[in-house]
Amino acid sequence: MKRIRYGRIAALVTASAVALTACGSDPETSSGSNNDGGSESSLSGELAGAGASSQESAMNAWRSGFGSANPDVTVSYDPAGSGAGRTQFGEGAVAFAGSDAVMDDEERAAAKEACGSDAIHLPLYISPIAVVYNLEGVDNLQLSPATIAGIFNQQIKKWNDPKIAADNPGASLPDQAITPVNRSDESGTTENFTEYLAATAGEAWPHEPSGDWPVGGSQSAQGTSGVVQTVEGGQGTIGYADASKAGNLGVAKVKVGDQFVEYSAEAAAKVVDASPKVEGGPEHDLAIELQRDTTAEGTYPIVLVSYTIVCSDYTNAKANMAGKGELVKALVGYIASKEGQEASAGAAGSAPISDALRADVEAALEAMKV
Repeated sequence: MKRIRYGRIAALVTASAVALTACGSDPETSSGSNNDGGSESSLSGELAGAGASSQESAMNAWRSGFGSANPDVTVSYDPAGSGAGRTQFGEGAVAFAGSDAVMDDEERAAAKEACGSDAIHLPLYISPIAVVYNLEGVDNLQLSPATIAGIFNQQIKKWNDPKIAADNPGASLPDQAITPVNRSDESGTTENFTEYLAATAGEAWPHEPSGDWPVGGSQSAQGTSGVVQTVEGGQGTIGYADASKAGNLGVAKVKVGDQFVEYSAEAAAKVVDASPKVEGGPEHDLAIELQRDTTAEGTYPIVLVSYTIVCSDYTNAKANMAGKGELVKALVGYIASKEGQEASAGAAGSAPISDALRADVEAALEAMKV
């Protein structure tokens, strides 16, 4: 498979929360939906979503492709962060949400109240989380899970610390302070990253997984782009971000088993395909229990699975969800299609979902009441 240059390709897609098309302002009407990007569509209306900033480049590509096939539908997406997206969805302010983390029990209850039915998670964006750094003269950094945890827990404070040196034999490491950078907002990327550390780093990471950064006194920034900009603007800085936003920053190889593995969409997808679904969810809920502690060859376990959260039944939905079911079903159908997944792979370097996962998503959409 051709190697994807994440930063260069992602930069071609302009980030925006404004609607792509405004060709029609009539109420939502349809005699049929167009899930597969076909040339004819009778759909019209406005559809708003909000959530994960990690999905921003992919969502712009999805909106563009869907808008080309459905010119009378205006789709907007506010990349306000996973936590904000789940909150807005639970309030009925948006008809769908993007989230890098699964809803907790309180959020599920709020979403059920707004939907008038269970809400379900559809995993449609799979991407590595890159450990990005800015350190002059160091182009090939290798880090074990315990070393990553020590850095972000502020126990490893210098770049020439013996633990970093042990991961990088023969490397010339400067006697320079490390500045870890984390998300300031509640973030699904943070939750995925801390889940990885909790599963793999042992005593080096004594914190529970959380969407809120658990260590005080560090440098922080709003959103994925904010973390990347802060790492870029410093020296000796290190952070974590969706790989599509890594740009020209250094990216560490991560130790998996006995090997240091470079991030890639293919290596991230291997972890997802090997992981079971979360138990106890509603019918057609596809939340995944990621196997962060895998040692399988060629896998990259710091992976982000970002969900599109939708109602299972829109017929009794409230507020801004009301009457949006057919539009949601059509948009999500396009996102899950091979064409939609190819669009996000090209725009954001994400890993296309497997055929088996696509079949599960299609079954959920078939069962959705609109």
